[in-house]
Amino acid sequence: MKITWAAVLVALTVIGAAIKVPAVIGSVALDAFPALLGAALFGGPIGAVVGGMGHLLSALMGGLPMGPFHLIVAAEMALLAYVFAYLYRKGRKWTAAALFVLGNAFAAPLPFLYFMGEAFYLAIVPSLFIGSLLNTVIAIIVIPRLAKVIEPMLSNIGAAK
Repeated sequence: MKITWAAVLVALTVIGAAIKVPAVIGSVALDAFPALLGAALFGGPIGAVVGGMGHLLSALMGGLPMGPFHLIVAAEMALLAYVFAYLYRKGRKWTAAALFVLGNAFAAPLPFLYFMGEAFYLAIVPSLFIGSLLNTVIAIIVIPRLAKVIEPMLSNIGAAK
C-alpha cells in the first residue's frame, strides 16, 4: 500500500513540476510538497524517494538546465525530505517546516557557489526561498487533512493481516 501511495505522490510531483516559480533556472516549481506529504505520512524513506524523483522530474520538464548537477540537487531534496520526516513525526512540525525552507533555499545551493559562482547563488536563492516557502505552506496545510483520510485506510489494512 505504501508503494502505491509513493507512486501517487511521485505522479503529483509531475503536476507540481508543471507549476513553475519564476527563477533564473527552470526547475524551481511546486514539486516538493508531495515529498513532504510522503515524508510526514509514510516516513523518511518514502519522502526521500519522492523528493529526489520529484526534483529530477521537475528538472527534466525544465530542460535540465544544470545538466548532471541536478543529481546533486535530487540528493539534497531526498535528504531534506528525510530530515523533514524525522522532525515532523517527532511532533516538531514547525521546526521541520523551517528547516526545510532554510535548507532548500540557502544550504542546498551552497555547492553551486563552487561550481557556478557567487552570482548564480545570489540569483537563485530568492526563487528557491519563494518556492520552498510555497511548497512547505501547501504541505503543512494539506498534511493534517490528508492524514485523516489515509491513516484509517492504513490501519485497516494492517488490521486485516
